[in-house]
Amino acid sequence: MDNNEHIKEMVKQKYGRIALQDKETNQSSCCGSGSCSTEVYNIMSDDYTTLNGYSPEADLGLGCGLPTLFAKIKTGNTVIDLGSGAGNDCFIARNETGEDGRVIGIDFTPAMIEKARINAQLLGFANVEFRQGDIESIPVSANTADVVVSNCVLNLVPNKDKVFKEIFRVLKPGGHFSISDVVLEGNLPEALRNAAELYAGCVAGAIQKEDYLQLIKTNGFSNLIIQKEKPIIIPDDILKNYLNEKELQNFKSRSMGIFSITVYAEKTKSCGCGTECCN
Repeated sequence: MDNNEHIKEMVKQKYGRIALQDKETNQSSCCGSGSCSTEVYNIMSDDYTTLNGYSPEADLGLGCGLPTLFAKIKTGNTVIDLGSGAGNDCFIARNETGEDGRVIGIDFTPAMIEKARINAQLLGFANVEFRQGDIESIPVSANTADVVVSNCVLNLVPNKDKVFKEIFRVLKPGGHFSISDVVLEGNLPEALRNAAELYAGCVAGAIQKEDYLQLIKTNGFSNLIIQKEKPIIIPDDILKNYLNEKELQNFKSRSMGIFSITVYAEKTKSCGCGTECCN
């Protein structure tokens, strides 16, 4: 098994366990990755509870933003959620698309898919479906979605370039995405970069902010906007699992940071000749 496949298997197993936990248990950990903090709060997630369409049963407290709030979803849209978990963002998106729209959730973990399908059935949402799949190869036809959303998931994927290529493929011309993710400014200490637990917890799998934004541009997207940005502060009791006291002090004094960003970009509507269409 190569390293990328090892990472994927580790993420699948970790999030399979998370699917069986409640939100309170997940929020006592590092992005739901395990009981690695004595602080009972989630160091990344935003509050969904005020958004229309919110379903407490579908909220596992695993996100790092509110991409559906910024996604400009319209009535009748087809929306794809990458890394849909128990269905939280899908159900909020469905509130925006209405009965005439369609929402497709994609998740790598069988236990998450099962939980999301049960939640959709209980809510009576016939136009929300969940498909198991790898977002490096999204199980959706090309030019399907008006909007793609994702919440704290791409940082878990080894080949982020491939994911952005897939997002471009599944979006309709003129479609757009809003994605919340974790990025870095400056280099993480080696002990943190190599920490499997922090990879599943959204931190060690993050890449440099500049590189992340460049991936979006080089894959053909336009009108890139950072819709929201906030710093992520990892509590000392998590860092002490990986760094000694001297390393911890060096880490905290460095000019580096971990951030949650929500990014918007569009798939240009073209005539097939590289120029933008007006109709």
